[in-house]
Amino acid sequence: MKITRSFHFYAVMVCLLLSQRSIAQNWKFPYQNHTLSFEERVNDLVGRMTLEEKVSQMLNSSPAIPRLEVPAYDWWNETLHGVARTPYPVTVFPQAIGMAATFDTAALFKMADYSALEGRVIFNKAVAEGKTNSRYLGLTYWTPNINIFRDPRWGRGQETYGEDPYLTAMLGDAFVRGLQGSDPKYLKAAACAKHYAVHSGPEPLRHVFNADVSAYDLWDTYLPAFKKLVVDSKVIGVMCAYNAFRKQPCCASDLLMTDILRNQWSFSGYVTSDCWAIDDFFKNHKTHPDAASASADAVFHGTDLDCGTDAYKALVQAVKEEKITEQQIDVSVKRLFLVRFKLGMFDPPSMVKYAQTPDSKLDAAEHGKHALQMARESMVLLKNKNNTLPLSKKLKKIVVLGPNADNPLAQLGNYNGIPSKLITILQGIKDKAGASTKVVYEQAVNFTNNNVLSFTDISGDCSADGKPGIKATYYSNKELNGEPVATVYEKQIDHEWQEGEKVVENLRANHFSARYVTDYKPTGNGSITFELIADDGVRFSINGKTVFDSWTRRQRSIASYTLTTQKDSVYHLVIEFWQGEGKATLKLNTGNFAVTDFNALAKKHSDADAFIFAGGISPQLEGEEMKVSDPGFNGGDRTTIMIPAIQTELMKTLQGTGKPVIFVMMTGSAIATPWEAENVSAIVNAWYGGQSAGTAIADILFGDYNPSGRLPVTFYKSDADLTAFEDYSMKNRTYRYFTGKPLYGFGYGLSYTTFRYDQLQAPAVADEGKGITVSVRVTNAGKKAGDEVVQLYLVNKNTAIATSLKTLKGFQRITLKPGESKVVKFTLLPEDLTYVNAGGQYQALNGKMQLCAGGHQPDEPNPSSGNVVKKEIIIKKKAQ
Repeated sequence: MKITRSFHFYAVMVCLLLSQRSIAQNWKFPYQNHTLSFEERVNDLVGRMTLEEKVSQMLNSSPAIPRLEVPAYDWWNETLHGVARTPYPVTVFPQAIGMAATFDTAALFKMADYSALEGRVIFNKAVAEGKTNSRYLGLTYWTPNINIFRDPRWGRGQETYGEDPYLTAMLGDAFVRGLQGSDPKYLKAAACAKHYAVHSGPEPLRHVFNADVSAYDLWDTYLPAFKKLVVDSKVIGVMCAYNAFRKQPCCASDLLMTDILRNQWSFSGYVTSDCWAIDDFFKNHKTHPDAASASADAVFHGTDLDCGTDAYKALVQAVKEEKITEQQIDVSVKRLFLVRFKLGMFDPPSMVKYAQTPDSKLDAAEHGKHALQMARESMVLLKNKNNTLPLSKKLKKIVVLGPNADNPLAQLGNYNGIPSKLITILQGIKDKAGASTKVVYEQAVNFTNNNVLSFTDISGDCSADGKPGIKATYYSNKELNGEPVATVYEKQIDHEWQEGEKVVENLRANHFSARYVTDYKPTGNGSITFELIADDGVRFSINGKTVFDSWTRRQRSIASYTLTTQKDSVYHLVIEFWQGEGKATLKLNTGNFAVTDFNALAKKHSDADAFIFAGGISPQLEGEEMKVSDPGFNGGDRTTIMIPAIQTELMKTLQGTGKPVIFVMMTGSAIATPWEAENVSAIVNAWYGGQSAGTAIADILFGDYNPSGRLPVTFYKSDADLTAFEDYSMKNRTYRYFTGKPLYGFGYGLSYTTFRYDQLQAPAVADEGKGITVSVRVTNAGKKAGDEVVQLYLVNKNTAIATSLKTLKGFQRITLKPGESKVVKFTLLPEDLTYVNAGGQYQALNGKMQLCAGGHQPDEPNPSSGNVVKKEIIIKKKAQ
């Protein structure tokens, strides 16, 4: 038996050695030799390239180099809250700001892990189909967005983890570790910390804006999260921002790029420009005369990849003009190829465990379960007057209203994928309510007005070429030229494509056009209103007469036209549309507009047991450089943080019925709701909750889940609490420096139970430059099990030190049964007990400090979340 085992072992070893030898010898170029280190292979490959070939690899869409057997690759991909803009169904988690509200690093780590697995499946499919040159199919994700959400008017704040540097750093760290994996050799996927640095709007000015902050604010607020991800998390990528910093474009900043990122932090990964940022050097910032000068300066400062444009093609000219050397080009190209090698792109799948990810991981059931759990954890109960919530499942009638009640787009946020299944708020409530409960839906208002379109389905009255429906012809260019990619017949025009998403057959939503033709034959005399919603260029004609034309304007158009109709007449409708970059929307709604009479609506539903109003705002109004100019919004940002007045007006009418009014608020940022905070029965902030938002909201409304989310941003009372949007100083901004009283503070959130804190343990005296251990006992003093987010704050009591008013230093999410207690421990390292001086240097704290532990900030009472315990400590200054 021993002889047999020994022989078997020997045979296996021989086979392995022969196999490895075969692999090692089966290469044309040394860079393909898997026994060499990645660095040796990269050096060999880049050393074989011409200058032109090297430069071609510094664009996000890097072409193949056939003679060297290098496949094409597009670096541009996103996975902000699930893999984005892919043609495959994927798991869509809550928007980043919602995930931040969970205060749950373990959940974020798992979410990133799941997203990376789904991304691997998608990339494997792309490799199998020879489509590695397609955008949104690669393994280099330009996520996470760790900018500080300093001003609630910024439309992209929804992509961040909130306003606090510590919370942002900890959540960003969890995301990077989950996405990149723990394999000692290969990356599961490549994360990218963006937008470096000092970047947070306004969106309409981002290509021309020059930010200038003090050394204190730079190091105290804007850089800590980047430092954490670069130095500790080992993020492989960094994206430099559009704006300038101290009159140098961020992608060519001496301080940010050279001194801090490459020298102080020793970052060895790759840097990509934000898309079209290099063009901004000479087109908008006017700091450089042309593409060659701009590109050379960006590469000199360590920006390795040019996204969105072909400005870097001018690097060939720049080398010839001696603006930069080819050896400097080599540095960037080697960084880029090292990332691709670490992702296993030049090794057989059998050698890369992540390349063997099974297809079953795409949109997997366990991922969907986690998306639901994160949605539940993200919801923040802001108000619950007289325990209005949870609702009974035995109510007779519930009326659900509002622009977000049945709005899938609001749940998906931005930079999102498309799930195989999505549950809206309305559907979630219908699914959850008891069999005896009647659930009625009335939209009642749009986001900013109450002129609501009552929809009419005219599809049965439309035909083209003798076939029912609408003839849709799609082209792979923006000019409706050449042979069409496809001609299909559609029932209606109702499209919302993510950039890069499949439109039809092999056509992706990027630089395409379409023509829609149908003959409409009404069944009676009267009128019909056509509401056209379109991104980018659109034309609409009826019987040859143009009724709307925005063909030459790149902006979102919302237009309506009322047609007087006669029975048996035929109306020839033609809509032509083109899309460039970004999302593509084309919708033709039909019906008639009518102004909602709120009093009549309330009277109509006087028998309701409760009103649930799903309002707030949506990613249709706030986001990245959007063409939106609705009242209160501008270019993706907001001009006011007040909730649109029409929504308050409706809730006032509903409140007048004497029935409970529950406000479910969807938003990516802070909304000021002073009347609602005083008057409505309950408020749940639901963010943009992802594919399972409707189920999660219903779970909370009916008590199947105890709410536990906490605000990662300050909810101010009004615009008067805000300083100028363009001012990047942190004075009077965020909970760390705001001297007023917020409507709801950072870290705030209610529960259906009560938590009690006591036994705060910490040394009375600590030594400067050393860490300390802090512990506190937390007890669930209520009758319902629930999660508590235990928060530890440090309050500076030493007036000789100029620093923030208070600072989050630790947090833990725990679960407690009724009556259960748990001791929560925090370890504060020496670097946790430092502050930034006026010169931007970290120094050890000393003197009198106060430690505060609780379910919220130390000076903001939260009656449903227990109390806060405090202890003063003295940090002894070292003897000089």
